[in-house]
Amino acid sequence: MQPLRVFAQICAAILGAAIAASACAAETSAPPVAIPRFSDPKARLEKPDLPAGRVVKWATGDDYPPFHYSDADGQPAGFAVDLARAVCSELAIACTLQAWRWDALLDTLDRRQSDVILAMVKPTPELRARFAMTERLHQTPARFVARRDKAIASTASEALKGRSVAVVTGSSHEAFLKAFFPGSELKTFERAADAQSAVRNGEADLAFGDAAALAFWLNGAASDNCCAFVGGAYTESRYFGEGVGAMLRPNDDRLRQAIDFALQRLDENGVYAEIYLRHFPVGLW
Repeated sequence: MQPLRVFAQICAAILGAAIAASACAAETSAPPVAIPRFSDPKARLEKPDLPAGRVVKWATGDDYPPFHYSDADGQPAGFAVDLARAVCSELAIACTLQAWRWDALLDTLDRRQSDVILAMVKPTPELRARFAMTERLHQTPARFVARRDKAIASTASEALKGRSVAVVTGSSHEAFLKAFFPGSELKTFERAADAQSAVRNGEADLAFGDAAALAFWLNGAASDNCCAFVGGAYTESRYFGEGVGAMLRPNDDRLRQAIDFALQRLDENGVYAEIYLRHFPVGLW
């Protein structure tokens, strides 16, 4: 576990970075990265008052980059951490954040060691019965990747007939391919890293999997800049989930409403987009 860390008030810095990112995007000829929007642009949420002096305790996971992990100094870092900071800054509230092992994370709410869990924990009926949840703040679709020199123009089922696709055996991604891409030749692997290597080495025409893991690979040294996303994003919830929100105790409704308000504001003012691009520079969608 990492020691409690009090968040600094960083709204100005985040907004400045967002403006700089927008300026850079305008000057580049690279295709724009699609930024998902999860809030309803027509909704007008009221900002609820939180008790004066309350320090909101956030908990996150300890080892799932780029969502949450420990940096070189042993401090929590990642998409979820930056988003928690931005929520606290938007609400002008004092916050702390602590990283926990996965096997201890969910119990922090019951034991009042945290007020909010912000981690990539997929909601299940059991979790929804146990905790309150904010609106969706992230969803990881499934994507195809291929070598740049393959020049694959379409990922429609007909276009991929006879093409070899690397995928993790027994995964929801394999089940999806079997259901909707029956003409493709599936090459199954025990690990996502092995499926990725198969595409890089030319053993398979494409790989199909979790877009966040693929983006992390594409943006890292292991891919050797071999490959890129092709086609669109797949979001069928029965295969890939419905996205995640922050989790709270069921009776902490005012804090849940406050976080939903902050998330909508971050969506509107561009801060969510800046945080998203910081951690997913090649996008997921």
